[in-house]
Amino acid sequence: MTDSPEQDYDPGDVAVIGMSLRSPGARTKEQFWDNLVHGRESVSFLEKDDIHVDETLIHSPFYVRACGVLDTYDKFDPSVFGISDRMAAAMTPENRLFLESAWETLEDGGYDPDRLRAEIGMYGANNPQTAALYSSPPDRVSVGPEAIEASLAWSPDTMTSNALYYMGLTGEAVTVAAVCAGFHYAVHLACQSLLLGQTDMAIAGGAMVRLPHPRGHLWEENRILSKDGHCRPFDANGTGTALSSGVVTVLLKPLGQAVADRDHIYAVVKGSAVNNNGVSAMAYGLAQPERLSACIASAMEVGGVSPDTVSMYEANGLGLPMTDELEVHAASMAFGKQTGTTSIGGVKGNVGHGGVVSGGFGAMKAALALFHKKLPATINLTEVNQDLDFPSTPFVPQLETADWESESGIRRAGITSIGGGGYNAHLVLEEPPTVAERAPEAAGRPRLATLSALDDEALDHQRARLREWLIADPELRLDDVCFSLNLGRKVMDRRWAAVVRSREELIDALAAGPSGGPAVTTASAPRVDVESFRSNDDGIVLSGRDAEALPELTALAAAWVTGRRVDFDSLHLGEASRRVPLPTYPFRPRRFWRTDW
Repeated sequence: MTDSPEQDYDPGDVAVIGMSLRSPGARTKEQFWDNLVHGRESVSFLEKDDIHVDETLIHSPFYVRACGVLDTYDKFDPSVFGISDRMAAAMTPENRLFLESAWETLEDGGYDPDRLRAEIGMYGANNPQTAALYSSPPDRVSVGPEAIEASLAWSPDTMTSNALYYMGLTGEAVTVAAVCAGFHYAVHLACQSLLLGQTDMAIAGGAMVRLPHPRGHLWEENRILSKDGHCRPFDANGTGTALSSGVVTVLLKPLGQAVADRDHIYAVVKGSAVNNNGVSAMAYGLAQPERLSACIASAMEVGGVSPDTVSMYEANGLGLPMTDELEVHAASMAFGKQTGTTSIGGVKGNVGHGGVVSGGFGAMKAALALFHKKLPATINLTEVNQDLDFPSTPFVPQLETADWESESGIRRAGITSIGGGGYNAHLVLEEPPTVAERAPEAAGRPRLATLSALDDEALDHQRARLREWLIADPELRLDDVCFSLNLGRKVMDRRWAAVVRSREELIDALAAGPSGGPAVTTASAPRVDVESFRSNDDGIVLSGRDAEALPELTALAAAWVTGRRVDFDSLHLGEASRRVPLPTYPFRPRRFWRTDW
């Protein structure tokens, strides 16, 4: 990473430069956003034969067959991480999901773990109960390598250290236990570490798999689980929420450094705060307005944010009138007396209650809303609960998806997460800074684009996904795409490269056969005299006029696909290219489920 120049950025600001999500109804953050803006509910209503519970439960008249199903909860691609099938089966579902999500987040941010020379903090929350339900390992007399390996694969505590280890990174590893506020706590701790200079970048998030999966729930009056399986935030007829599973991770870096490093920025963390109700709670596990209000106000104060500049409030929003009223009251106290200026919404209507990752769903919604400048509707809200008295609060329910116009001139969002046991947490996010203008891309300059994978099938999948991505986003510059591919992806055995002069040529090359047009692959590359290249400790070097010469770049592509190392940093030296989000590695998941030890 480069040294950050002096900037007018608040030293307490942290940039969100990468994101990954899997939720009910969405395998990617792009699908998640599409579901939100189109008002789709992703809670499933199950057939009896699909539910894995005791027969006495499923036949209860109060059993609700609703669940936010995560369709990849039992699948994993261990080959990417060099993990054996035996070890993959021993790992809990949350360990596996968090590992893949952390990988995707780093790639989304444009970083290759093999080329990082930095301390990467890893902070994550999971559900300790999942490990027990997955069948805890036997109490071995031996503490030899096999016993230790099995225990570390299974343990909730080692989720973050496993991610560091299998991604080849070093840094802090902190696994958080803060029940349903776990995601927010992970982000809070990550930001603290970054601002103290203990880490250079951080991955923070949470993973939740409710076992048995899928399953519904038993409805009990005045409890948080819905009578009919639908969650209706702020609705007079709300009866609670449904249970769901998922994983969300974000890649964080101090804002000034992110700008200096030409990172893509989704949003900025302006402030975060956590507290606990403790003995002052109205009832153990129930939101306490004064303490929650103090938490929300503290997050804004830490970020130097005035409440009247926060125009989106993403609520915990369980959809139970009693808890919604407590939260709206607490947030109103924190925001003060201004009225009708802040959109209020709740993502649980779309995806249910994801436990430790529920705050992650809300934070992802807010970050994408800031990035796209759009406010998604809160679904299942048909009759606003009059007891919430919204006209006397700062909040206006978001009933329709709309463009986000801010009266204050800047878009900011507050996201609240509440956990049983008195845990409160709040994040304040801000829209990304305006990107500095650049000169138009040099027309006709040849550029090298690279892809790699473990096998040819995955490589073909990568080509197809990248081609679709480029067609869908005509604003992407070729220099940014090549910069992000060449420096932001782990190099694997099967390789594809193309030397192209335009986006259109790259799109055509991606559609061609294995060696069609300007592209070469591991299987079809011509022989190259590698001795004709200069090299350094990082590989083959092109510099000066050679970097813009078509024959030299073509020879370099052929050398790279046949296994030679290339110093891509020197290839892009002096450019103004920026990292941009591109499709991440196409995992090829297989089912892993342990039945015995």
